Formats: sequence, C-alpha cells, structure tokens
Amino acid sequence: MQLPVQSRSTLYAEAWEAGAGPADLAAVAAAADRLGFCYIACCDHVAIPRRLAAAMGTTWYDPVATLAYLAGLTRHVRLLSHVAVVGLRHPLATAKQYATLDHLSGGRLILGVGAGHVREEFEALGADFADRGPVLDEAVDALKAALGPEEFPDFAGRRFAFNGLGQRPRPAQTPRPPVWIGGSSAAAVRRAAVRGDGWLPQGDPREELPRQITRLRTLREQAGIEAPIEIGAITEPLYVGEPGWHVGRRTLSGKAGRLAESLREYAAMGVHQIQVRFRSRSREELIEQMEAFASDVAPHLGDRSPDSQ
Repeated sequence: MQLPVQSRSTLYAEAWEAGAGPADLAAVAAAADRLGFCYIACCDHVAIPRRLAAAMGTTWYDPVATLAYLAGLTRHVRLLSHVAVVGLRHPLATAKQYATLDHLSGGRLILGVGAGHVREEFEALGADFADRGPVLDEAVDALKAALGPEEFPDFAGRRFAFNGLGQRPRPAQTPRPPVWIGGSSAAAVRRAAVRGDGWLPQGDPREELPRQITRLRTLREQAGIEAPIEIGAITEPLYVGEPGWHVGRRTLSGKAGRLAESLREYAAMGVHQIQVRFRSRSREELIEQMEAFASDVAPHLGDRSPDSQ
C-alpha cells in the first residue's frame, strides 16, 4: 500500500491527513509490518510549481529519508519508492542513497522508478524534461550496474558514465535490489518489458489491464528475456464492511467475501500483486480497515507469485 500523510494530492489524500504527521505515518507503517503487507510505498517530488499546487499540494516527503526512518521502525515489510523520478539526479547519487537504504533495512528495498511529469521541477534542477524518457532508460541501466555486486561498477552511456569509483555499503540484496518501472504509457510499458524486474501501472482501469499485460509479455518475449516479471495493479479504493458514510462511487465496499471475489479478478488477468488504498476518516479507521483486510480478505486471495505462473 501507498502510505498516507507522505503525499497529499487531492486525487487521493483523505481529509484527516492534513493534520497528520510522523507519528501517524509511523503507526500505519507499523500496522502494515505487523499485518503482513508486502510493501509500503512513498512518492517522489522535489518541488511543486504554483500552477499545480492546488491539485497536487506541496507536501511530498522525500522517499529515501521517509523509508529509512520507517525501516528503523519495522522488521519485515518491504520499502518501495513509488516512484522515484531518477532522471532528476545522477545515477551514482541515486545508487548511493538506495544502496544505503537497502543495506540499513536488511535487504527490503524495491526501487520503483518513473519518468516524472512536472516540467518546472526538471528545469529547476537542471535536468532534461523533453528527453526524460530516454534519460530514464539510460538511468535504469546505470542504476542496475551501480546497484550490482561490484564495488567498482562500470557503465558507459551517452549521458552517464562511470568507472573506477567505489561505493560502499553495497546493497544487502544480491545480485541487486529489484527495479520496478512505473507508468502506463506505451513507452513505460515498453520500458518495463525490456528493463524492469516489475511493472507498476498508474491507475489503469481494470478493463484495460489484460491488453496492457499482453503487450508487456509480448515485448518481453520479443526481447528474449526469460526472467519472470512482477506485474502489479492499483485497485479501486476499498472499504471493508458497510460504510456509514459516503466513500465514493468507485470504492469497492461490502463483505469480505465480495471484496475478495472482485480482487481475485486481478490474479486471473495475470497480476501478481495489488496495491490497495482504504477510505478512512482517521488514522484509527485506516488501521482498522487494514486489520479487517488482512484478517478477512487477504486469506482468500491466494498466492500468485511469478514463480507460480
């Protein structure tokens, strides 16, 4: 699940998050850890221009700092950047941050990356917005080299190059932490197919996923890549039980069995993991929803890991 509080877009933030802070973030992360959630996720924006501030807000916690803080408060749950806009930074700087996070957390990092969409953010940092797609392609290749087992990695690209430069600590995971590609455009699906260990679509309607997954698998096969890829999906908003308040027309609500039946449709499409978001009016209600999902819904979803396909 994506963590609350750390990003406050009007598209998904609940009203109670406006007055929330680190203690609330920590409580939700601890609940996810205790209840067996696969990962908790944090977004990435450096600065929001005035033209977008009304919709996006300007509260966007730094993902490395946030996930490192939460790594010290949890033991099992994985830590996902969803998604890091890696084109804003040199790959060696990004690798240093996330390798350290993986090392400190005992190998719990999932590096989710994406192209980004805020032009002013790129311009302020001296990054290339117009060619952010090709920049991301090369940055992913460079990150795979920099996060691999070699203390002195080598990489030679058109934009980035390094050799003879050692970085420690190395990531705890071997041969490296997984890299998941975020995005639903044709370019993002192609990038995930040929470069990703996983794919994170960004809010595709449920009915669009089978077509996207078929294209992803076809492109991967054409590239001659036999390794499995972790396919994700962001579900509709959820509310376990009968809400006594208006939770929105797109929200899936009701008894656990009904929710499980609906969510199993994702597995039938070829999805391996789902990212869920619960409607809530307080931190306490959110954690209650997480508990209800973990005890009453999740046991009926089954194991759809890549190896079981």
